[in-house]
Amino acid sequence: MSRTFLCAALLLLIGVAPARAQQEDRQAWEQLNVIVPMTKQVRVTLEQIARTSDRQDGIYTTEYGALLGWQVAKGIEIGVGYRRVGFHSANLAPDEDRVRQQIVFNRGRFAGRFRIDERFSTVGSGIGVRIRPLLRYNLPLGRPRLALFASHESFLLPNSTSWGQRAGYERMRNLLGLAVPLGKALNADIGYLNQYRFGRNGARPQMDHALSVQLTVNLGALGVAVLHD
Repeated sequence: MSRTFLCAALLLLIGVAPARAQQEDRQAWEQLNVIVPMTKQVRVTLEQIARTSDRQDGIYTTEYGALLGWQVAKGIEIGVGYRRVGFHSANLAPDEDRVRQQIVFNRGRFAGRFRIDERFSTVGSGIGVRIRPLLRYNLPLGRPRLALFASHESFLLPNSTSWGQRAGYERMRNLLGLAVPLGKALNADIGYLNQYRFGRNGARPQMDHALSVQLTVNLGALGVAVLHD
């Protein structure tokens, strides 16, 4: 197995080391992407997300959205999109509308995404901005589209809002998994996702352990990855 992949996995495990007095939760995350080509360089990705939680008594988040992507060079895509985010069960957070802009790149075994979210709450004014850099390493396993992968994503909040967003380094997500081809146009990313929310403003830190399953139906041929969430 590649030393690079082992190093990436070790760094992720160090990053998710338990902290004192943290809350923990077991979850399941599901995401479905359907990629529809518009031209040779332009595609639309339709997205659906559902997340369940032991602490939140079932499905606590749903998301529906779309992303318009434009391949500006080989392995580089820029995109803009919208999502409607709903909170359910014991999760009392207000629903949100989110606008996002991103750039995605593929370079050999590495893929990355730099995303900026603008969050609009249904209960207050002010726009919450989030900056979300993500880096992923893929280790091919000898068959086309079959690979081990490891990824890290950070959530940086540059501003605070009246409805609850607080500026600072809010959380990180680390993911270890297997990318599996299920058909000519269907791929699955299946893995363990660890999300760590830092304890800020007197709150306890929280660590989420999630089974993550992402299905992607790709009806086109653009050579740019669809990265988790």
